[in-house]
Amino acid sequence: MAKQKKQLNRKRRHQRVRAKVSGTAKRPRISVFKSNRYTYAQLIDDQKGKTLAAVSSQDIISKTNQSKKKITKTAISLKLGQLLAEKASKKKITKAVFDRGGYKFHGRIKALAEGIKKGGLKF
Repeated sequence: MAKQKKQLNRKRRHQRVRAKVSGTAKRPRISVFKSNRYTYAQLIDDQKGKTLAAVSSQDIISKTNQSKKKITKTAISLKLGQLLAEKASKKKITKAVFDRGGYKFHGRIKALAEGIKKGGLKF
């Protein structure tokens, strides 16, 4: 019961954010979703309804898995943000709007945003 209430509250917060934030081809929306295990981010052009680029923490985990080192979810999110910014720069995107998906701006979400800024994407 408490889990459903928590999910409902997040969806309500996300709807409030989405009412104000929209992406275009020149300035796409960075949409974030996090599960208990993985983090996902994508660049979305809301006018056309298309995803321009997408990244997942599964991509980074599979690359670093060969070293057998434990890496935190927050550190993975930082690298994920840099990877997304790299993909955006290949598509000549320099600016974006950040949609935190109804999550608080701390932990993995904050690390993702910092990684995006380090990668050279502005929002």
